[in-house]
Amino acid sequence: MKKSRCINSILIMLILFLSACTSDNKNETKPIDKNILTSDWKDIKDNARGTKVNFFMWGGDEGINKYIDEWVAPRLKEKYNVELKRYPMDATEFINKLMTEKKANKTSGEMDVLWVNGENFKIAKQQGLLLGPFTEKLPNFQNYVDTESDDIKYDFGFPIEGYEAPWGKVQFVFAYDSSKMTNPPKSISELKDWVKKNPGKFTYPAPPDFTGSAFVRHVLHDQTENYKAFLNDYDEALIDNEDDKVWKVLNEMKPYLWREGKSYPQSIAQLEQLYKNGEVWMTMGYDEANASNLIKSGEFPDTTRTFVFDKGTLANSHFLAIPYNAPNANGALVLIDYLLSPEAQLKKMDLEYWGETMSLSVDKLSDEDKKVMESIDRGQATLSQDELSNHRIPEIGAEYVQWLERGWIENVGKK
Repeated sequence: MKKSRCINSILIMLILFLSACTSDNKNETKPIDKNILTSDWKDIKDNARGTKVNFFMWGGDEGINKYIDEWVAPRLKEKYNVELKRYPMDATEFINKLMTEKKANKTSGEMDVLWVNGENFKIAKQQGLLLGPFTEKLPNFQNYVDTESDDIKYDFGFPIEGYEAPWGKVQFVFAYDSSKMTNPPKSISELKDWVKKNPGKFTYPAPPDFTGSAFVRHVLHDQTENYKAFLNDYDEALIDNEDDKVWKVLNEMKPYLWREGKSYPQSIAQLEQLYKNGEVWMTMGYDEANASNLIKSGEFPDTTRTFVFDKGTLANSHFLAIPYNAPNANGALVLIDYLLSPEAQLKKMDLEYWGETMSLSVDKLSDEDKKVMESIDRGQATLSQDELSNHRIPEIGAEYVQWLERGWIENVGKK
């Protein structure tokens, strides 16, 4: 009897051991099939059916989250039988996560689609963290995107080469309270004069905050006569000829800023709070419809309006990419293609969700879709598409952005 119990115990231990091994093997899923980049679109859609796709993206905007969870997810399930799960995470975090997985030779991860652009995309592409050139597989990319546009071919001056797909376009605008100022400045020079006449009513976030860094880039654009050179490869000599002009303008403004420039907001959220409180009369940001959204929610006064400089304001596209070890690359491709459909892009322009400019070429839309676009109410503070389009200026290379951020800290922030 004892011998029987002993044998049973051994058998149970053996079964548990084998189960653990089997479980481990299940966790070590097969590496991604690189042949997916040469697969037919029909096969990709068929293979995506019944799967779940994990979308890792910044989650700090309720409207954007609502758009994904309440509008995109149910339609993706209905049209393609693909379940969508959104995971809020900052881009730097998931890039670091991918780098760790790459170093550990992890061939199957957790992330299928990433919302990324700029320096994070550059790092991911250079470090081999992405699947590869996939945009030519997407019917909606081929049918509706202006593939020859520079803001589709380059991401902050870095060549994309099909490794990410454009999800949307944004443009930097300045917002102001029209009950307190009637003629907003149309250049950095006019802004400097306005700040001196209205001390304490203007400031900007301290770089390397994204919004504050973009404001400094506008100063560069205003002061340099060779802005196009900053779109090319990094050149130390170019910096030596231009940087003093930027710091001079910013330091001339500094004593007249909020709190006399002795401290700066640390984020766009803090700047917007100062505007809501009436402490400053202007705010800014890389979202042309943000002011209208905040008027609608009651956070900004109804008298808020936006403007751009006569020479233009910065504009760029943001993108979607697929990790090298995406567990569901088929589902990722289907999701990205749907997000680039006219249906999804037009809904994204609606203030109910996001209010952002679509990444598609208007010229490639059907007449019916153009009518839908023209009927969308983007809010009382949002400039017309024509005015925005006519005042778009491209972003400079990421290395120049880093140079400006470091230079601001040394030449403005510490003084």
